[in-house]
Order: sequence, then C-alpha cells, then structure tokens
Amino acid sequence: MDLCQQAQGFRYFRGGLKRRYAVWRCLMGSIFLSKKILITGAGSGIGRDAAFAFAARGHQVWATTLDAGQAEALERDALAQALPMQVFKLDITSEADRALVVPLALDVLINNAGVGESGALAEVPMDRVRHVFEVNLFATLALTQTVLRGMVERERGTVLLVSSIAGRLPVPFLMPYGMSKFALSAAGAGLRAEMDRLHKNIHISLIEPGAIHTGFNQEMTSRKYDWMNERSYFWSLRERLKAEEKRSFDFLEARDTRSIVAQIVKAAEARRPRLRYVAPRVQGWMVRLARMFGV
Repeated sequence: MDLCQQAQGFRYFRGGLKRRYAVWRCLMGSIFLSKKILITGAGSGIGRDAAFAFAARGHQVWATTLDAGQAEALERDALAQALPMQVFKLDITSEADRALVVPLALDVLINNAGVGESGALAEVPMDRVRHVFEVNLFATLALTQTVLRGMVERERGTVLLVSSIAGRLPVPFLMPYGMSKFALSAAGAGLRAEMDRLHKNIHISLIEPGAIHTGFNQEMTSRKYDWMNERSYFWSLRERLKAEEKRSFDFLEARDTRSIVAQIVKAAEARRPRLRYVAPRVQGWMVRLARMFGV
C-alpha cells in the first residue's frame, strides 16, 4: 500500500497525528512531485497495473490501449476504484494516434505496448517477424521521437522503454520476440547516450521484466502452433515443446506484477534514473550469471 492509499484509507491509521501526517505527505507529493505520465499498452498486465499504481500515487495519468473496447473496460475499472486517470485508444503503429500525445506536454512516456511472437527462426513466417518488429521497435521509436521533441524544447523528461530479459538472453523458439527486444534494448542504451550529449535533462531507461504471470507468455508461446504443420521441422516435437514450456513457466513466473511495477514507478519518479531496471530480481541475477558463462 503506497502513501496516498494510506492517507485515503482512514482506518489504516488509528492515531490522528499519523493520519494527518500521511495526508500531508500525499498532498505535498501531489503538488511538488506529481508528473504527467502516459503509458501505452495499459489494457492488461504490467501496463494496466502500472497505470493504477501511478494514479494511486497522485500522478496525472494517461492510460492508453490498443482498441476502444480495452479503453472502455479500463475506464470502468478506474472509476470503480475511484482513481483519476484519462483513458483513450492509442495504436502506436498509427501516425494519427501518435499525434494525439503532442499536446499533452508529458513528463514521462512509458513505452509498454508490445506484441509477442514465437517459433523457430529456421521456419517462422517472415510476415510475423516483420509485424513484431513493427510494433516492438519501429512504432515504439516513432512514438518516442514524437514525444522527445516536446521534452527537448522543455528541457526535461523521462522515456522508459519496456524491453525484456528475453532481450538479453537468447531463448530458443522465442527469438522472433527476443530479437525485437534485443534491438529495443540496444536502441535504449544508444538513445540514452545521445540524449546525454544534449545536456537537456532528458533521461532514457530500460525496464526489463522477467517471466511474470499475466498470460502474455502463454499466448506468445502458443502462437507458433497456429502455423506449424506436418512440414515443420519440429512437428514431431510439438507435444514435448508444449510440456517444456508449461514446466518452465510454472517454475519461473512470478505470481503477480508487483515487483516490476515497483521498478517502473522507481524509474519514472527518479531524478536521474539509471539505465536498467530488472524484476523479478532473481531472474536478473540468473541472466547475469548465464552471460558470465558465455550464454
């Protein structure tokens, strides 16, 4: 429970002095620290939970979704929880949709929207690979360029790129997705260095979630079975692959998004955010260890 939630939940504090102090801290945070934050891909999973977390902390939040149906559902949930946020459809692959963010004068852009794709690189249909790069890299960069122009003029701003641990460690049969995240992580590191040369107080950071149970991983790994057939090199192994994927996710996935949402909040609110924020932490350590051994 964050500070503003504590301040609003009067039953949380039995002592009047503590409650008043919490209310004061919450109000001061809203006045002096509140930021204009837009997050893409907020219709579900990490993006949705991060949007609610920012709203609960007193920030001005624009939570955007791929389609109008997701936006309506998100708006209903926000109203039910009495959390103020503005919700609208933003398809990051649409130039017209991207232009909607220009008047908002954002302090923080969180590029969370993305798609998953799986399959062996030896045979995955190339249109699927192109699509995942179009969303995860090219459209993300296009939206970032749109927002950066205003940030550079105002000489302040933070851009968070939600990549993945899969963008640091090759995972067989997940490489269509992994390649797009490798590229996004490289882009983030390079863009950060470029913005540093401008001395305009513009910060670029990478958010690298590990395996977290939102349903995204299961949907992504199942995509390859939509197009695999008897001609596939791995057709005879498909049931074994499905069993291995289930065991892996059962073992690795964090049960909720709290750890990665905490890192997103930390990066967005930091005066000088660092390059990488990883969660769950143990999975980040596993990646570092694997890279030390040349994986």
